[in-house]
Amino acid sequence: MTEIALSRRQYRLLDTASKLVGLGLVAAGLEAGGSTPTGIALALVGTACATATVFLSHE
Repeated sequence: MTEIALSRRQYRLLDTASKLVGLGLVAAGLEAGGSTPTGIALALVGTACATATVFLSHE
């Protein structure tokens, strides 16, 4: 697996951006209908996006 080193500032910006995008996708999923297949898919992708930086490390 390729390792990408991020500075503290880059990590913080990426973390904030991913959480905002994830929040937007979850909100779009709720707007589309939380129990519809589209709503569920958007919510799942949003959750994955919001937690993606948990698996990254910064130096």
